[in-house]
Amino acid sequence: MDLVTMLLAAGLLVPVSADSVRPPAGPVVIERFRRAPAAQDSVFRYSAAYYKRLDIHRYASYAILPLFAFQYLAGSQLYDKGENAPDWAETGHPIAAAGIIGLFAANSVTGVWNLWEGRKDPDRGKRPVIHALMMLTAEAGFVTTAILGLDADAGSDDARTHRAVAITSVGIATAGYLLMLLGGK
Repeated sequence: MDLVTMLLAAGLLVPVSADSVRPPAGPVVIERFRRAPAAQDSVFRYSAAYYKRLDIHRYASYAILPLFAFQYLAGSQLYDKGENAPDWAETGHPIAAAGIIGLFAANSVTGVWNLWEGRKDPDRGKRPVIHALMMLTAEAGFVTTAILGLDADAGSDDARTHRAVAITSVGIATAGYLLMLLGGK
């Protein structure tokens, strides 16, 4: 007797017809189980929109670290050289800053919305909440950085404060980013 026949006889393997594996009509619901579901287990369901928002959130996150690196290089040129900074730094620094603010805004909307949808998931853990708090703190820091940058002249106290708040915000954001990459609860 081969393995497939034994599994069928034991009821561990159930033949499936092509009709039974088609997705249901209507909205798609993706289920996540804590372990193999039993009659008493609760099932937490995330909507298809949750996963779409999660994709948007992740892709926007991937663009953040290169923008941070560019901002550091451009900002260093402006800080060190003032009016003698290269054109790419003068032109690129405010554009990349707007990009960071825009990506953080998109990630705030998608992240907070998904955090809210998953609030009753018994397996969620504390990591997403800590991540959200860190990223919202960093976002507030970036808005503050933008405001401080309006009056920052190379070498001034305003420029030093602008730079300090920017680097601190990047540090908090990068730590929050890495927190989600590490896994766990």
